[in-house]
Amino acid sequence: MKEFIINKNDSGQRLDKFLRKVAPAMPAGMMYKFLRTKKIKVNKKRAHGSLMLAENDVVSCYINDEFFSSCNNTSANRFDLPHKEADVIYEDNNILIVYKPIGLVVHDDDHGSQDTLINRVLSHLCKTGAYCPEKENSFTPALCNRLDKNTSGLVIAAKTAASLREINRLIRENKVHKSYLCITVSPPPKKQDTIKAFHIKPENSKIVKVAAKKLPGYSEIITKYNVLSKKDGLSLVKVSLITGKTHQIRAHMAFVGAPLLGDNKYGKPDINRYFGCKYQQLCAYKLSFETEKDSPLAYLNGKRFTCKQPDFVKRFFPDFKL
Repeated sequence: MKEFIINKNDSGQRLDKFLRKVAPAMPAGMMYKFLRTKKIKVNKKRAHGSLMLAENDVVSCYINDEFFSSCNNTSANRFDLPHKEADVIYEDNNILIVYKPIGLVVHDDDHGSQDTLINRVLSHLCKTGAYCPEKENSFTPALCNRLDKNTSGLVIAAKTAASLREINRLIRENKVHKSYLCITVSPPPKKQDTIKAFHIKPENSKIVKVAAKKLPGYSEIITKYNVLSKKDGLSLVKVSLITGKTHQIRAHMAFVGAPLLGDNKYGKPDINRYFGCKYQQLCAYKLSFETEKDSPLAYLNGKRFTCKQPDFVKRFFPDFKL
């Protein structure tokens, strides 16, 4: 028999969601059977999977220990590995904003790399005492947005379950505003514009497709750009995402005839070789928040965060200053 006392980070979620986290080896059908037969109770009473857990609730599980995860101790050991330090731009009790360098993956990948952005973040939080895996039943701090391996820039991480839910809501409602800097190998059609198209990521494909009209399975994408400077046939462009889809900037800019320098998936490999660029010249350099007065993150309303000027700007546009 195992018993869980619901803490602040466990509260506010459905019972079945909580059980999937703490007992990952238990099949869903078996979990609902245990709920029906009262082998899983909340506060000593029968409970449905849809029950919303509150702080200090007691979840009692009269089932085999083999179903329960022992990942907390494993995770804690993993965070003790000699990762590089997270480059923290901003931190408070709810969130932190970190800079992701080129070449670092945000999560574990197919190569099994332990040095990931999320592991650097978790290692930082463990060292500072902001996160203690042994004291958590179901919550682990998480990244709220992601960047491609070879795109640099700002990433938001949530330190609590409540802030994770709130940041995810703000992102869904387009209230987290992200700006990017990139270099294109030819100028976009206009000095500034808001462009629209339709996007799909085929299953099992690492390349997305963009179309001018709505096709089955395609979703609308909206990208705003502003040309900041031109030199040697290259254009320095500021891009803001109105929608956020996989490879949106890379694919959408290529679709309008202005592929990114260094992008061999959607761009011009011959020009990339000429300039000696192996990776897309793209950085998520600025973000800001738009929050309501009653939001738990209301203090972030209107705040803007930026990272240092990207190296590719220094290299190709040395006279340009943000």
